[in-house]
Amino acid sequence: MIIERRMTRNPVTIGPDASVVEASELMKKEKVHRLPVLDKDKKLVGVISEKDILFATPSPASSLSIHEMAYLLSKLTVKKLMTKNPITIDKHTTVEEAARLMVDKDLSCLPVVDDDKLIGIVSKSDMFKMILELFGARRLGCRMSFLVDDKPGTIANISRIIAEAGYDIISFGTFMGTDPSNALCSIKVTGCSKENLVKILTPQVKEILDVREV
Repeated sequence: MIIERRMTRNPVTIGPDASVVEASELMKKEKVHRLPVLDKDKKLVGVISEKDILFATPSPASSLSIHEMAYLLSKLTVKKLMTKNPITIDKHTTVEEAARLMVDKDLSCLPVVDDDKLIGIVSKSDMFKMILELFGARRLGCRMSFLVDDKPGTIANISRIIAEAGYDIISFGTFMGTDPSNALCSIKVTGCSKENLVKILTPQVKEILDVREV
């Protein structure tokens, strides 16, 4: 899947000369945690987040009065706090590549650009929503986690057995196992009890790790 299908389109933005107070109020109003920063030519020049503003806010334990702190923040501009020249992706980037970038670079979001113009943004929240979908978290069913031999045909065989039993697979994910010889699988099935799922899959797997109705 490409990121164009999952990004937040036309995100709320702010200019570099706006005060951090304005940025904070805009985030609260729009219920977002970060803002892409565009210059007068609508070119992306940075990203500012709630964390950036929080770290710049004087501690309540400081000797400054509330009015003095408010005044200082009103004079502090977005361009002083924003992350400049942020890493970006284009609309054809895959979801997997976007997730890898966010993890490897410890990013909370990725602006999406097309011909140097901002067209969207992808955040960690967007990624979490996709994980919920991949695991079928909002559908009731029976979920089992188990280890299998990491060899061709294993996943296909398990899927076939479940289909032949008349059950519907909601999700099927594979992950790194305990060593290179095996893989950890998580499957969620509807129309099947825990007992029946254990019965039909026990002969096909190395070890059942967990099974529950969720």
